[in-house]
Amino acid sequence: MTMGAREWLLIVALSIVWGGSFFFVGVALTALPPLTVVLGRVGLAALALLAVIRISGQHLPREARLWGAFLVMGALNNAIPFSLIVWGQVHIDSGLASILNVSTPLFTVLLAHVVTSDEKMTVNRVLGVLFGLAGVAVLIGPEALGGLGTAGLAQIAILGAAASYACASLYGRRFRHLPPTIPAAGMLCGSTLLILPLALIADRPWTLTPGFEAIASLLGLALASTALAYFLYFRILTLAGSTNLMLVTFLVPVSAILLGTLLLGERLDWTAIVGMGLIFAGLASVDGRAVAVLKRA
Repeated sequence: MTMGAREWLLIVALSIVWGGSFFFVGVALTALPPLTVVLGRVGLAALALLAVIRISGQHLPREARLWGAFLVMGALNNAIPFSLIVWGQVHIDSGLASILNVSTPLFTVLLAHVVTSDEKMTVNRVLGVLFGLAGVAVLIGPEALGGLGTAGLAQIAILGAAASYACASLYGRRFRHLPPTIPAAGMLCGSTLLILPLALIADRPWTLTPGFEAIASLLGLALASTALAYFLYFRILTLAGSTNLMLVTFLVPVSAILLGTLLLGERLDWTAIVGMGLIFAGLASVDGRAVAVLKRA
């Protein structure tokens, strides 16, 4: 599927709200165990979207088949990857976790080629994904790759999360006929049901006494980086397809660095400029229109 200005703006918006998730998770983990963070994230986000549905006059579906699909989507897109990422971040630096996480588009391109008829692999897409991966590695800093191999299971966990995200983006295509709020809420309800018993048994969250910063971070994680993010997620999935949707992972670190430059006065060094250049070249390659213009010229 090709993308216009609207689709690209939605992807940029999603990258900004998702970009804050690594920060929110890092702060929340200082006072809360991993499964409790995941439960708070999906549970509070589910409640927020259910409230939006009620206020807007929409109605959740009643078909058991559809709720079964929401449960599968919740496992693939929330319960499994969130748990793997949060556990992995306990053992490796967030920079390396971010680099490993952006392998998601590569998994998506490969899986989409096998299981779909309208998102086949092309040279432009493969080159674009490789440019994007290289750009994120340069952007975050080659020194982050120094941790490779020192915590193997944690790195495998992050890669497993990326593969799970790719599967979810393809599975979520079945919800394209629904308003984006409905599958987002249904998916988050499903993932809450999956995580709840694990968190209650493992963490006993009623015994925890987190401070204000941890609670505020959990609210930011749930409301902005999850509830709002998944509304945008399903909207983009409907308009642009699963492969284009996963390009957002390349823009997440770009958004974080540009926000730091604009709001905090941080300086851009040469690695940031080169990294962003590679990422934008990759996105242009996947989009295809700039390449076509150059070929015609």
